[in-house]
Amino acid sequence: MLLSPCGIDCEQCDYYKDCSGCHVIKGQPFYLKDFGVEVCPMYDCPVNKKHYKSCAECAELPCKIFYDWKDPSMSDEAHINSINERTRVLKNSLA
Repeated sequence: MLLSPCGIDCEQCDYYKDCSGCHVIKGQPFYLKDFGVEVCPMYDCPVNKKHYKSCAECAELPCKIFYDWKDPSMSDEAHINSINERTRVLKNSLA
């Protein structure tokens, strides 16, 4: 499993073949231009600002960024389920 800093399995992402994963592209997926940012906050915060490998190392997991950065195609319920699953995966990655 190639785990992104926010707990997504990069290899399971529909766009993986085009981006190679967050660590490779330094948190700059192509779709960010639609949001007006250069680096994904879910990458920028743990990796660039806190110098962690992932959010798993942060005591605030899951933080406000997790809740604020919602895929517009997801329902609120699916978004919360995604946060819960990614949090579980991240915490297990430290074990």
